[in-house]
Amino acid sequence: MKTRCGNPNSKSYSYYGGRGIKVCDLWLNNFAEFEKWALENGYSDKLTLDRKNPDGNYEPDNCRWATWHEQRINRRRQAG
Repeated sequence: MKTRCGNPNSKSYSYYGGRGIKVCDLWLNNFAEFEKWALENGYSDKLTLDRKNPDGNYEPDNCRWATWHEQRINRRRQAG
């Protein structure tokens, strides 16, 4: 999440940070707050962090834990 949004050298950056998607300051600067949110919202090693709105930021109101299948369904549609 942090690398995708904040590191222009990441191969995924153009799909995240390059599109203006950010990690909220609370999570970016305080892992304990992210961990607290994660545990209170269904964290499991079998799930991945998913944004409800694929064009929105990584922030508590826009994130959830999802299976890979749920993530595939929630992908943004790319022009092509």
